[in-house]
Amino acid sequence: MVKNADELLNNSRTPKLRKARGVLIELANSAIKSADPSLAVRRWVKLENGKLLVGNHDFDLGEVEKIIVVGGGKASGAMGETLEELLGEKLTEGVVNIPQAQSDKNSKIEFVEAGHPLPTKSGVEGARKMIDLLEDLGPGDLAICLISGGGSALMPLPSEGLSLKDLQETTDLLLKSGATIQELNAVRKHLSDIKGGQMARAAHPARIISLIISDVVGDRLDTIASGPTVPDRTTYTEALFVLGRYEQTEKIPAPVMAHLKAGVAREIPETPKSRLHNVFNWIIASNANALKAAEKIGKAHGFNVRILTTTLEGEAREVGARFSRIAKEVKEGRPIPRPALLLSGGETTVTVKGDGKGGRNQELILSAVIGVSSLENVAIASFSTDGVDGPTEAAGAVADTLTLQRAKNLGLDPSEYLENNDSYHFFESLGDLLITGPTGTNVMDLTALIVL
Repeated sequence: MVKNADELLNNSRTPKLRKARGVLIELANSAIKSADPSLAVRRWVKLENGKLLVGNHDFDLGEVEKIIVVGGGKASGAMGETLEELLGEKLTEGVVNIPQAQSDKNSKIEFVEAGHPLPTKSGVEGARKMIDLLEDLGPGDLAICLISGGGSALMPLPSEGLSLKDLQETTDLLLKSGATIQELNAVRKHLSDIKGGQMARAAHPARIISLIISDVVGDRLDTIASGPTVPDRTTYTEALFVLGRYEQTEKIPAPVMAHLKAGVAREIPETPKSRLHNVFNWIIASNANALKAAEKIGKAHGFNVRILTTTLEGEAREVGARFSRIAKEVKEGRPIPRPALLLSGGETTVTVKGDGKGGRNQELILSAVIGVSSLENVAIASFSTDGVDGPTEAAGAVADTLTLQRAKNLGLDPSEYLENNDSYHFFESLGDLLITGPTGTNVMDLTALIVL
C-alpha cells in the first residue's frame, strides 16, 4: 500500500535505519489493511436462514417490507458494495455519498461523488435524496446506514436559511483554526438537517441499523460523521462557544451567526437529545484495529512493543517534540527496553499561521526531526489511515536520526518550514513523504517510533 517504499528505504543511510524504516513501512501497510471496510462488514454482518445477523443481534427479514441503504464517508463505498453483495435481491435501493466516483453499474445503490474536506453541491443533492428515501419508510421497513470518517463533509444538508457557501466558508475557517473534530462537528451539527441524529429522526418509525467505522478519538458515536443516527450531546450554545473560542465570530458568514443565535433563543428546534427508538449503532472498525495490527508486526520483528495511547490529541508540532523526548527516555531504558516500538493512535490538529502546505502527520514528524537527530538509531513515522494528510497527496512522513543532516546538506532548515506550516515541501525535497494514495478507509492516524 505504501507506493514509495523503495524510495523511503533508499533514503536510509545505515543498515539499522534501513531496517527501522522497513518495519515502519510494513506496519503502515498492515495497519491500513486491518481497517479494510469490506472485511469489517463481512466480520459483522451475515445473512442466514432469512435473518440478518449483525453482531449479536438478528433481524427477521421475513417481517421487513423493504430495505434501503444510505450513508456517507471515505469507507462507505466499499461498505455499500459489500453489503449489496450480502443482501442481494433483498435490497430495495439506496444512496451513499463517497469522495471518489465508482462504478454503480447494475447496482441498486446510487453512489454519489461528493466533496471533502469542503462540502459540495453534489453532496447536498445526495444527502437530500437520502432524507427523501428515509421519510418514505414505514414501520415495516429497514434502513441500513453506512457511516465512516469524512461523512460530515460528504453529507452536507444546510438548514433552512443557510447556503452551501455558508457551510463551505464556516468549515474552511474552523479547519484552519486548530479546532478539534469534536468542536468542528458541534458547529456542523447545528447547521444541518441530517447530522446530530436527524437522519434517524427522518426514518422514524422504520428501524435503522448503523454500521460505523470510527475516525474520532474515543470512538464517540455522536462525533463520527457528526452522528447522523445518534442523539446529539452538543447544543447551539456550545456551537457559538466554539466560534468564540477560536475567534471566528467576526469572520463567520452572517447567516450562520443568525441561525446559531436563533437556536440559542429556541426559535428553531434543537437536534435530537433523547434516545432514538429502533436505532441500532455498531462500530465495526476503529483505530484500535490498526494499532493491534501494527503491534503484531513489531512483535514479529522482535521489538518490545508498547501502545502509548489510542487517544492521541494536541497540536501536531507539540506532539512531535514530545515523541523526540520519549525516544530519549527509551535510550535510558524507559518505559521499555530496546529494541523498542512505541505506538500511538488518534488525531492531532494544526493551527495554520503560515502559508505553506502540509498536514498534521507531516507537521508532527517535522517537529520531531531536530530532537531525534541527537539520538542514534531512531526512526519515526506518522500517517493517516485514509491516505490523505491535509490538502496533500501524502498520508504522512518518515524521519530518522540522519534526516536533519540530510536536510542541512540540501540547505533546508526544518525550523523555517515548521514556522511556515510547510512540512510537505520539506519532506518532498527529501523524498520522505509516505504515500499510499486514498485507501478507502479511515480510522484516524497512527504514529510509530522505533528506537534501536
